[in-house]
Amino acid sequence: MPSSSAPLVVKLGGSLHASPELADWLAALKRYPRPLTIVPGGGPFADAVRAAQPALGYDDETAHAMAVLAMEQYALALANRDDSLEVAGSRDAIAAAQARGRIALWRPSAMVAAADDIAPSWNVTSDSLAAWLAKKMGACALTLIKSVDVGEGALLSEIVRKGVVDSALPDYLDETPLFLAGPSSLPRAAALLANGVPPGAAITNFPTRKFA
Repeated sequence: MPSSSAPLVVKLGGSLHASPELADWLAALKRYPRPLTIVPGGGPFADAVRAAQPALGYDDETAHAMAVLAMEQYALALANRDDSLEVAGSRDAIAAAQARGRIALWRPSAMVAAADDIAPSWNVTSDSLAAWLAKKMGACALTLIKSVDVGEGALLSEIVRKGVVDSALPDYLDETPLFLAGPSSLPRAAALLANGVPPGAAITNFPTRKFA
């Protein structure tokens, strides 16, 4: 099992792209004193892929590849606004960015294209890709930053049923502790992160651990 000194992976929801909370979340994440990787959502860029699919008629495998590129578009936009973020497209590049004291901002297309254990489906969104990366990196935890709140100890099966996370997430999460951070988590997030603690409500069905 990974230790609390292992990297933290945080998925930053694309739904926050136009929210004033985005800047506050980025400021809070910069307080984290240990290696940190941000997985960008697809946001409006992925929405455009969905919207164009019926008219252009591309299949779901193509749509998935385009949606992964949408995540990269969001990553580039985030990196452009904050020079503490460094885009990284491989595990080595992620480690190198973190060694320089930067926050690694995952550029997923190369790693996803090379993976044989990622299903090219709309069921596999940035939530599941973040879980996949967290498992590959032996992350101490995965925090999903969303625009909605859930209660402490919420069941993974329930938040899947409600559509808060994608339906494939349980298949990719394995034993990585999962936290879901919504608007109510933001006021305490900076202080928690500064102490090495992932923000958000702990999601049950997977082991949790103490962070110090």
